[in-house]
Amino acid sequence: MSRIDSHFSDNGSGSTVILLHGFPFNRSMWRGQIEFLSARGYRCVAPDLRGLGENKSDAEIATMEEMARDVAELMDELKIDRAIICGLSMGCYVAFEFAHMFPSRVEALVLAGARAEGADKAEKKSREQQAKRVREQGMTHAIDSISQSLLSPRTLAEKPDVVSRVREMVASTDPRGAAAAQRGMATRRDYSDDLAKIDVPTLIVAGREDGVRTPEDAEFIDERIPNSQLIVIDDAGHLMNMEQPEIFNRALIGFLNELNH
Repeated sequence: MSRIDSHFSDNGSGSTVILLHGFPFNRSMWRGQIEFLSARGYRCVAPDLRGLGENKSDAEIATMEEMARDVAELMDELKIDRAIICGLSMGCYVAFEFAHMFPSRVEALVLAGARAEGADKAEKKSREQQAKRVREQGMTHAIDSISQSLLSPRTLAEKPDVVSRVREMVASTDPRGAAAAQRGMATRRDYSDDLAKIDVPTLIVAGREDGVRTPEDAEFIDERIPNSQLIVIDDAGHLMNMEQPEIFNRALIGFLNELNH
């Protein structure tokens, strides 16, 4: 594994929350949570994951293990021993891997839009096709399909600012990094057997209108992690933190404050 240059946001002070973004996005998707939490006594560290955002890479594949090690190295760099790890979508795969590799460094977990199972044959084939297409044609062709599948109908109809931000993030993504992440997700482990071993408080958040995750995905995780709670947000798709930030933030701060009691 080659070391990457770290590009990240670091705001606030107090207990550390590490925010791991989804695909094919970057750390700016957490803007609303960073502002909210850093104003309420939490330190928010949001890295761009390997090959995405400002973290450029020419690698053919960026595995979830590599991304988890990048997070651990960033924590070392910032002298953070333990943190609350919060992931969304692909960020959850990284969070699962991080919790498996570095369990003593996890104070609590937040899993938004999560899935524990590994990729089946159909998903692996689809991700490889998408990886090849994005390397050949760039990200432009993916903007509409990603927006439509990841955002709820209400967001698409009533929140043009959110739609615009999502489209901008997709358009700015380096095709090489997007392809590498697709291949990394295709080769991820099945985390199902890890769930019962997670012994820290865990918040699971799902969007009721999520077009790429089913309610069963969230329930599967909630049933198997011993100390977990599940919150479903109405009128939210896969990017519930951007679509319904007030509700997401309220759930998040409630969970975080409970940890301190």
